[in-house]
Amino acid sequence: MIPTTMKAMVLTGHGGVDKLEYQEVATPQPAPGEVLVQVTATAKNNTDRKAREGLYPTKKGEMTSFQMGGKPTLLFPRIQGADIAGRVVAVGEGVDESRIGERGLLDFNIYADDRRDINLTPDYYGHGADGGFAEYVALPSDQFHHIPNPELSDAELASMGMCSYQTAYHMVTSASIRAGEHVLVTGASGGVGTALIQLCRIIGAIPYALSKQDKAEALLEMGAEAVLDRSDMGNFVERVKAATGGKPFDAVMDLVGGEMTDVFIDAMIFDMNARATYPRLSIAGASGGNISEILWTRIYLYQVQIFGVSHGTREEAGQLMAWIRGGQLKPVLHGAFRLSNLRHAENYFVNRGSNYLGKIVIVPDAQWGEHGQPWSLETL
Repeated sequence: MIPTTMKAMVLTGHGGVDKLEYQEVATPQPAPGEVLVQVTATAKNNTDRKAREGLYPTKKGEMTSFQMGGKPTLLFPRIQGADIAGRVVAVGEGVDESRIGERGLLDFNIYADDRRDINLTPDYYGHGADGGFAEYVALPSDQFHHIPNPELSDAELASMGMCSYQTAYHMVTSASIRAGEHVLVTGASGGVGTALIQLCRIIGAIPYALSKQDKAEALLEMGAEAVLDRSDMGNFVERVKAATGGKPFDAVMDLVGGEMTDVFIDAMIFDMNARATYPRLSIAGASGGNISEILWTRIYLYQVQIFGVSHGTREEAGQLMAWIRGGQLKPVLHGAFRLSNLRHAENYFVNRGSNYLGKIVIVPDAQWGEHGQPWSLETL
C-alpha cells in the first residue's frame, strides 16, 4: 500500500538550516516513463548546502543557485537530495511492471536532451526537481539503475551516488587521464576525492592525495600512492618531488581553488622537460576560495589546460554503474542520520572533525531500523 501523503524535509527558501522544514506532503505519482521509488537512503552532498545558501554565483557579488539553462530551476518549496537508493514500488505508463521490487541507484542528472556524450546545461534531482530527502520520489525509469549486489547495503549503495562519482569521473575523462600518469587529488577525504582515488586506480593512473595526515592511513589503504599534508603547504614542490621521484604531476584534480590554484600549477610545471603531455587542471570545487589570482602568462607559456567540471554524461553514469555492479568501486560510508534530523546532519557536515572520511547518508525515519541504525551518527 502506497500512502497518499509522506514525510519529507522541505527547503522553503535560501538561507540557513532553519529553511529546512520536516513536513507531511503529497506522495508523488509516477508520470509516463517514470518509476516511483520508496527511498531507503540518500547521500548528502556539499551541493545541498551550497544550493540552500545560494553559493553558486556566475558573477561577482551574486547570490543564487546555478542556472546554466538560462533560468532558475531551484524553486521553493523543494525537496533536496540527489544520490538516491531505494526500491521501485510503482511504475508509470510505458514502464514494465517487472521493475517493481528492483533495488537501484539514481543517475542524478536532469538532462536537457537524449545525448549520451555531453551535458551542457547540468541540473539535478534535488535542485531542478524534487529529490530523495523524502519517503518516496518519482524518477525517470532509465536513470534508476538496477544494482542488486547483496554485499552492498542500501546505505552503502547511496554513498556511491553519482553526484560524487560522476563528477569525479568527468574530471578524469575531461583531462584524458591515462594509465601510468601521476595525478594529485585535492580534497581527497571527501566524496569526490575518495571517488577520484578509486577511479585513478581502475584506469591505471597513480593518485596522490592532499589531505590532513590523520586521514593518511585510510587514504593509503584506499589506493593513494602517498598522502601530502595539506596543513603545511610550504615547500610543496619539494615535497612533491620527494613523493614522485622528482617528477611533476601530470594532472591535478582540484576541489579547493583559491590561493592553492597557483601552488598546484607549480607542482605540474617545475620540470617541463620531464613531461610527456600538457599540464592539466580539472576543477570541480572551490572550498578554499572562489577567486584565484593567476598570471595568465603562466597558463599560456606552460600550456596549462584547465577543465571546468560540473556533473557528467549518460555514458559516464552507465560505466560507473557497471563498475559498481562488478565490485570495482567500493563504498566509503561515514555514517547515517534520520531524515527528521537533517538539520543536525547539515551542521555535522559543516563542522566535521578529523575522523570524517567519505559520505553521510540520510535515511527516512520509517526505514531507520534496517537501513540507518547500523551506521548511526546520532546521539539521540
